Amino acid sequence: MCGINGILHLQLQKKVDERVLTKMRDSLEHRGPDDKGLFIENNIGFGHRRLSILDISLAGHQPFLSEDGRYVLVYNGEIYNFKEFYPELKSNGFDIRTSSDTEVLMKLFQLHGLKMLNRLNGMFAFAIWDKMEKKLTVVRDRMGVKPLYYSFYNETFYFASEQKALFTAGVPLKMAQDGLEEYIFNRFVAGENTLYQNVKKVLPGHIMTIHESGKTTTEKWWNLKKEIQNQPEIKNPVEWFRETFDDSIKLRMVSDVPVGVLLSGGLDSSSVLASLHHQKYKSIETFNIGFKEKEHNEAHLAKILANKFDYGFHTMQLEGENLFDKLLTSTYFQDEPIMHLSEPHLLAVSQMAKPSVKVLLSGEGADELMGGYVRYKALQYPSLLNSIATIGNLDVFTKQPRYEKLTRYAQIIKKSDLIIYNGSNIYPNDIAETFGINTPPTNEYRKQIYKEAKSLYPDNLRRQALYFDQHTYLCSLLDRNDRCTMGASIECREPFLDPRLIVGLGSLEDKWLFAGKKWKFILKSSMQERLPEEILKFKKVGLSAPWGDYITKSPAFKEELESFSKSDLFQIPYFEHINIQKLIQNLQKGDTRMTPYIMPLFMMHIWMKTYATKF
Repeated sequence: MCGINGILHLQLQKKVDERVLTKMRDSLEHRGPDDKGLFIENNIGFGHRRLSILDISLAGHQPFLSEDGRYVLVYNGEIYNFKEFYPELKSNGFDIRTSSDTEVLMKLFQLHGLKMLNRLNGMFAFAIWDKMEKKLTVVRDRMGVKPLYYSFYNETFYFASEQKALFTAGVPLKMAQDGLEEYIFNRFVAGENTLYQNVKKVLPGHIMTIHESGKTTTEKWWNLKKEIQNQPEIKNPVEWFRETFDDSIKLRMVSDVPVGVLLSGGLDSSSVLASLHHQKYKSIETFNIGFKEKEHNEAHLAKILANKFDYGFHTMQLEGENLFDKLLTSTYFQDEPIMHLSEPHLLAVSQMAKPSVKVLLSGEGADELMGGYVRYKALQYPSLLNSIATIGNLDVFTKQPRYEKLTRYAQIIKKSDLIIYNGSNIYPNDIAETFGINTPPTNEYRKQIYKEAKSLYPDNLRRQALYFDQHTYLCSLLDRNDRCTMGASIECREPFLDPRLIVGLGSLEDKWLFAGKKWKFILKSSMQERLPEEILKFKKVGLSAPWGDYITKSPAFKEELESFSKSDLFQIPYFEHINIQKLIQNLQKGDTRMTPYIMPLFMMHIWMKTYATKF
């Protein structure tokens, strides 16, 4: 919906500089090109950029002030069930003057305070300033669909939807050593920390309160473990899933602007489209990214489905100069080195969709909720991993990428590490051997989530991995989705992340997730009559791309690869033992096993060269 940011000086006599706040706000113009607003009162300032989706009139302008003048709100996201609250608000004497969810959020806060949060079905990050009590309250949604970053710097609290707004305000851009370690070992920084010193995230499902005196408190308003433990037994899981999923889709179609679908051709996004068709939604446009390499391509399936349902279909491929340009742009929007390696593609498909729609539905979250990744299968029989570790040098294991990765994974001894590194592409032993880095990160947040997962699902590594990923890996995917779609001024919505589905699925027996050849059993069972066989049975591809080939064979990358081999990155003490020339030479000779080692370093090189020099 927008970009939000703000400044709270903890020195009462210090006034907010309008120029600084304006620069912060306008660094996020891509998140909200339709409207902009400022609120400044002495030592507090709010900035807002708006992408108009609900009530596109000026009535939805932000910062939004309560009618009594006590509260000021900046808000990013959507409350999908906002109209449900109309009768209650009216019966309590509130007039509804707009058709925006922003007004409902403000009035629910006036009526109930933060107790209203559990009743909201939506994605949101918001900040409310209470003029009477002189305190700022910032809140983030359950799963962290909407981003919220902050920094305490020079006796001032800054917050924003993206880190670049903080750097624009003067917060120094400095890499944090523990953030760098997590990036190498775990692919991304989990929890409240980021790649940067002095920049943190408000955790999903958390509230942070900052008083003018500087006193700060943080509390958790949504606890997935407790929600799962308190979930009543679901009597007919398939029927429950189908009905709840359809209702989630219906809620996420609430919009005053056109809504489209990111359609890969895989089971998850196809299920979203099938639900729309089942509920008789007309004139839906679908958007797809294709690959010329057959093993990476699902575009033909996406096209079959869109045609079957009589929906519009748009596809594109991203190669050469175009790919290189989108890599640079997506690195800017991401604020960190890209790590999923699909960011340029997602940005490109979002930009293709922009002339037609302002909102896109995505299938994100299904894999982490229902066991959709092949990497979870390694956790089914942990004892087998020990056997694989001992026979891992056999040709059959070293020549096939998936088996080669499994033999490296099998070297991990501790069960906690099997979970913590399940989403990694290279593991501690690999990093020690190839990079000369022998000390893994402390991973305190990951260890805390693992402990929660273990207490909720004792002796069940697969379920522990799902719960763990819902608090870590999924957060990084949602951040990617938000940055890439918002980079094109489009809002992304994830129907699988309805709180009813997250909690309900977490309470089901294993058989509803892990039965069948490819798992996600409940989703396949629910969609059996809605989807064609070729989609139900197709081998999972995901949004993957042959980056090893791109960077060694594409003329657009040739010069950059040469620059990378001499990058300043390898002057950083942490990377001083890496023989990057040798790694690149092996990749150029066709050794694809080098790709997972080279790509995080290559993407960090791109980030250092094009992003870190901007501030």
